[in-house]
Amino acid sequence: MSAGLNFENCDHSKDPIVGCALEGIATTVAGIKDVSIVIQSPQGCASTVAAGYDAHEVDFTKRKVGCTRLFESDIVMGATEKLKGMIKEADKSFDAKVMFVVGTCAADIIGEDIAGLCHQLQPEVKAKLVPLLAGGFRGNAYDGLDMGLEALLPFIKKRQTKRRGRKPRIVNIIAPQANLNPTWWADLQWVKQTLKSLRIRVQTVFSHNTSFEELEQAGEATANIVLSHDVGYKFARKMQKTHDIPLILDDIPLPVGVNNTTRWLKALAAHFKLEERVEPIIKQGEEMVVDTLRKRALMIIPRYRNCRIAVSADGTLGIGLVRMLFEELEMIPEVLLFRSAMPDSRSILERELHSLGLSPRVVFSADGYQIKHALQEVDVNAVIGSAWEKYMAEELGIQIAFDVFSPTNRETYLDKPYFGYEGMINMMEVIANDWDRAFRSKEIHWT
Repeated sequence: MSAGLNFENCDHSKDPIVGCALEGIATTVAGIKDVSIVIQSPQGCASTVAAGYDAHEVDFTKRKVGCTRLFESDIVMGATEKLKGMIKEADKSFDAKVMFVVGTCAADIIGEDIAGLCHQLQPEVKAKLVPLLAGGFRGNAYDGLDMGLEALLPFIKKRQTKRRGRKPRIVNIIAPQANLNPTWWADLQWVKQTLKSLRIRVQTVFSHNTSFEELEQAGEATANIVLSHDVGYKFARKMQKTHDIPLILDDIPLPVGVNNTTRWLKALAAHFKLEERVEPIIKQGEEMVVDTLRKRALMIIPRYRNCRIAVSADGTLGIGLVRMLFEELEMIPEVLLFRSAMPDSRSILERELHSLGLSPRVVFSADGYQIKHALQEVDVNAVIGSAWEKYMAEELGIQIAFDVFSPTNRETYLDKPYFGYEGMINMMEVIANDWDRAFRSKEIHWT
């Protein structure tokens, strides 16, 4: 079982590493092709929205974003007319089916009635106006992702007819973007390709490169799969209540590492009664990992044995990594630092730790100060995380640090999944190369 860490002089966040709710909402909206977003904010918040679009690699020419550019005088005197003008201008310019009108911290301070304004202005614009309050006072980026997902729920049409006989194999995928893999869309593609090989159709992705028609038809699915341990559970449970679509695979780790991938695939096949069809996929994947490691990594695996490691990640990858690091690489996870609060997935983590007989120190909603303090307090040989943790490790004298997660200094010209059998090999390549670089001399001066 896990044990917590105590932090002195840490009543307030010293160095937050997770963005505000606005970024989370933008990350949801940016994945839908036919919508626009207007923010009632100073111009700086536009860069936060841009980060959401950057996460999907949406080209600037395809972004439909309007910002009211509030100034000090607007905060003092009010800016309702300015927002009305921006909504009308954005409606003409973007010609979107739906417009999210988002209030930020500034709108909260003013006390702007975003919902009332949208209701008043709706007859004058073509786009369906959706009011949202996303001030940073209301939560972080993970909270914003949940807010954005919830705002999509009213657009999902209910099935008109009841199904009889065997239900078709149709799924929705929820929150694939809540993932620290620098190319998380490769994880989404791995899942979609795996489902296709099992003849399971993907109806709607919430949301990445999703059309509004796909969003409306999400009610046709017979199951929901959340690709995150950090967000999406509330949305999926509400869909289960309103549209009678069950949430599946929500009680096991995501497919990170060999054993977790096999467990995830078997659970997927069991739900859809496709056990025979999934066995060849599992056999081929496991053989690929073994053959690759036998040829290229057999001699390096023993060097990880009993290496005490700190993991700094999100729940999406962090929970699965515990079993991969311990069972498959024989490392010892000493401290687990999670960026989100993970209220819906802590039980999965606890079950994993109990089954493995591990009792690491665990921190949820970790900020930069807490991560650095934890690395100082707990004796570890290596750190697996992002470029941030790599810098911290170097400063603290920890020689080995793996730059695996976002934000990363690693060049990512090719999209590489971290999910699945191939995903383990991709992570192993990063870990092996960073290990080798850690022991290269930095003192030699060639003449």
